[in-house]
Amino acid sequence: MSTDQPPPAEPPEDDPFLKKPPQPPTSGGPPPPGGPYGGGEGPYGGGGGGYPPPPPPPPGGPYNGGGGAYGGGGYGMPDPLAGMPPLADFGKRLGARIIDLIIVAIPLALIQLAFGTNRYMVETNKGEDVSEVITKSYSGAGLAMTLISIAAYVGYDWWFTHRSGQTIGKKALGLRTAMLNDGRVPPSGASLARAAVLWLPTLICCFCLWPLALIISMLVDKPYKQGLHDKVGKTVVVRVV
Repeated sequence: MSTDQPPPAEPPEDDPFLKKPPQPPTSGGPPPPGGPYGGGEGPYGGGGGGYPPPPPPPPGGPYNGGGGAYGGGGYGMPDPLAGMPPLADFGKRLGARIIDLIIVAIPLALIQLAFGTNRYMVETNKGEDVSEVITKSYSGAGLAMTLISIAAYVGYDWWFTHRSGQTIGKKALGLRTAMLNDGRVPPSGASLARAAVLWLPTLICCFCLWPLALIISMLVDKPYKQGLHDKVGKTVVVRVV
């Protein structure tokens, strides 16, 4: 369960992602004395008799820690998601990530095609027992291309996240990234840490395993559906409503 949150900050007043203060419930008029199941004037009682009143609901909102849909943390715990839109569905998050991946991958592929860059050098040597020993290492141009890819992917995610909370993919599918504690646009440091955890392991060593680890972390995390990159940046992804 995700309980670690960054300390409250002082975001600008015009930040569109700030959490909205809770609205007091409206009522058409004062309830009859005694409540619906008992008391002096209720329909099932008179003069103080009848059924006892029902217990009050647990404190908190629809996402509260005292039994709500995203609950965790006990009765009376403040809900970090109160005042924020609903959490984003996994399917839309995946779709937005695929859009962002294509946007960055196409220019990088054209660069690599234009320069004919091979990322790796593969050498095959035969040992004394006639078995083949295969070694794989970065070529000089391949290392440069890897560094360019890191700058492109991490820079893309960092720039759009700290600028507006929305990459192009998230904007297309109606999603945004926001700080868990107050709903504001993630600051530069949090956005950079989030982008680094999202992309660096994939681009350096774990092309297949790291995306799978991120997907599993989002699916199993309760109650905020945070991937490992969200936990580092202390962010959540929500729907734009």
